[in-house]
Amino acid sequence: MQLAMEQTAYTLQGARCLVIGYGRIGSMLARKLCALGAQVTAAARSPRDRARIEAAGMPALDTRHLTGTLSGFELIFNTVPAPVLGTAELAGLDAPCLVIDLASLPGGVAADATLPPDCRVLHALSLPGRVAPLSAARAVHDTVCTILQEEGIV
Repeated sequence: MQLAMEQTAYTLQGARCLVIGYGRIGSMLARKLCALGAQVTAAARSPRDRARIEAAGMPALDTRHLTGTLSGFELIFNTVPAPVLGTAELAGLDAPCLVIDLASLPGGVAADATLPPDCRVLHALSLPGRVAPLSAARAVHDTVCTILQEEGIV
């Protein structure tokens, strides 16, 4: 969130944001953006995660079908560690748009992707784990414990 505010001329309040990926980082980021007054949409691959997004009061998109759905967003945060944003998806961006790629390597923006004029990508790959390793580890621990409980293992 700090990067978004440093790299734009506005605050997050009222900003039209898309969070791609609704795992441990994406879901936490979406909630925090909402708390700051951003207009948040989140994208996930699984119907279960899209239902969780909608239950949290946000519009949901299918990560597998982003082409033609990205216009209107001022900020896009990617947390999916696989190329989900190629030239076809990014062609729909309205300028100016900032895409912040937070995913682990290889990131979610295809290496050969081109953007419309006045749109840009900020590669901040693995940022949460690099700058706050203890918090990132705690989030992984909590997620693993939740999964183990949901599966009835513990």
